[in-house]
Amino acid sequence: MNRVAITGIGIVAPGAVGIEPFRAMLDAAATAVTPVDRFDTEGLSAHTAALVRDFKARDYIPVMKMRRMNTLSRFAVSAARLAIDDAGAQPSSESGVALGTAFGPVQTSVDYMQEYVAKGTALAPPQLFAESVANAPGSHIAIEFDLRGFNVTMTQRESSLLAAAMFAGSQIVKGTVPSAIIGGVEEVNEMVFSVLDRIGALAHAEDGLSEQMRPFDRRRNGMSIGEGSAIFVAERTPSRQPYGWLAGFGIARDATATISDWGIDDAQAAVAMRAAIDDAEIEIADVDAIYTSANGTKRGDRLEWRGIQRLFGAGTPPVVATKGYFGEYAAGGGFQLAAVLVAMRDQKLHASVGFEEADPEMTFAPVIAPRATHLRNILVNSVSAGGGIVCAVVSREGS
Repeated sequence: MNRVAITGIGIVAPGAVGIEPFRAMLDAAATAVTPVDRFDTEGLSAHTAALVRDFKARDYIPVMKMRRMNTLSRFAVSAARLAIDDAGAQPSSESGVALGTAFGPVQTSVDYMQEYVAKGTALAPPQLFAESVANAPGSHIAIEFDLRGFNVTMTQRESSLLAAAMFAGSQIVKGTVPSAIIGGVEEVNEMVFSVLDRIGALAHAEDGLSEQMRPFDRRRNGMSIGEGSAIFVAERTPSRQPYGWLAGFGIARDATATISDWGIDDAQAAVAMRAAIDDAEIEIADVDAIYTSANGTKRGDRLEWRGIQRLFGAGTPPVVATKGYFGEYAAGGGFQLAAVLVAMRDQKLHASVGFEEADPEMTFAPVIAPRATHLRNILVNSVSAGGGIVCAVVSREGS
């Protein structure tokens, strides 16, 4: 594909609201995963998550409009406001919106059904029903900022953000729209947390180890989930120096995966990575770093590192796992891409929070301390439970 510039970033994240606090969190190599106090986790194996705290939506959204939005939409609209402010210009009304979310407004659906059962059809709040669809946040963004281009929401588990970015990037290149709002959004709620815990997906205390998300670590036993929103302003012809350029995308499917777990076909992970590199019109040797999908799950991390080793062999560039900062899912995918763009701007790699001991099968060791380096092209991986794989290349230059 031809390259698409990212000129603005908006962050509503666990531990950071705004791009500069987010950058400081990355520099400090500090995790935002903390004990859950929003709902009762007694009886569950996991008790921690990355929750958004100290965030006031009214700082970004007029109160009367805010009342019509659920938490998910407030995250997304606030992050969009921050991204547009960061870009320094209001997008054209012809611009599009492409968001990703793994689970969408589950809590709103729960709230609506509780009202429906308790009060009946006539008294159940209609606004809750309107907010119970996955594309509500994207719709609110379009309405708030008068964006009349395409409006899509992707639900591809861990790959939702990159899937949305791939669609939006292709439309910008084709000239369908001059620019787009791209992003990921997620909300941690009791139902999703408890289901993931019951199927053994969440990190938990085990064999004397504390509960912690440990990407690529040999002792890993699950992920921590996170929430928030990361929104990006993407343009074909930027009016200012961009953070970086979306240069290429690749997709593949691991047909050995089950609906709720990762498979074993690491060749497909290598196929997606190679496709993104080819689409960016660079060589494998031109990849200066890999920001990975690793989230501390046993099968998911193994699939990815085997794919990396298959493609890069002894020439594997520095590898960074960022999801230990802010948890997993679509917002995590957005924060992962934001970390890549910050790394490109600052010419500095981030630490892989949660990694300490390499698995014996790994032939590389993830970066464990921030360090300055020369970055031209960064490969970004997103490997989903269920078999979907989306990879991207972010480049420093527009050609």
